[in-house]
Amino acid sequence: MTSPAHKSASLYRMVMPGHICPYGVKARWLLKRRGYSIDDHWLTTRAETDAFKAQHDVKTTPQIFINDQRIGGHDDLRRYLGLKVKDPKATSYVPVLAVFAVAALLALAVNWLTFLPLISFVTLERFVAIAMMLLAMLKLQDVDRFATMFLNYDLLARRLPPYGQAYPFLELGAGLLMLTRALDWLSIPVALFIGGIGAVSVFKAVYLEKRDLKCACVGGNSNVPLGFVSLTENLMMVAMALWMLAGVH
Repeated sequence: MTSPAHKSASLYRMVMPGHICPYGVKARWLLKRRGYSIDDHWLTTRAETDAFKAQHDVKTTPQIFINDQRIGGHDDLRRYLGLKVKDPKATSYVPVLAVFAVAALLALAVNWLTFLPLISFVTLERFVAIAMMLLAMLKLQDVDRFATMFLNYDLLARRLPPYGQAYPFLELGAGLLMLTRALDWLSIPVALFIGGIGAVSVFKAVYLEKRDLKCACVGGNSNVPLGFVSLTENLMMVAMALWMLAGVH
């Protein structure tokens, strides 16, 4: 729906000493960008907020009124203005792709600092190692939640649940050793082991059993679908281990 010709809006939002509603701030910014004159009403106490909700029979604030018509909250305002509203339950590859992008930039930066060619086999090695460490870091934010989500599809974790708890530490350790090229005799088998089991588990769950699951690859709060990118993470570890085992530089 397009905005009306006379652009005036009333915004009711919580502005308290201990809390300023972020969605109220976002709604105000959005209205200003669209050229609305705003009558900005602050709800400064909990009692005032509760009274407002009861008066208008709403459960949340902020609430936006345009030309005396109640539009609703921030998401409702976006819909009114014809803007996209994110579905919190929707799956997305963005988190893991962001990890890969940052890993690539870090690998290039390390090469720059060590006076190596920006694009080389070493760049690829460092990219994989750094990506492993970043993915492990995300899992380590809540190891128990990751391990619980991991049980949905990992074959070894189902038989040995403590493996899910150990996985982030194994991935981080292997990535660190691969980045520094220290203790190859340890990092190579660890990467082959966890990457191999992971690849088989993902392939079985997604491509054989056709299960619709979320991947725990970027932590237990992930909405990343289990699929090609998840499989790629594990295959990268296996490929890196085989690369190092063959002594290719």
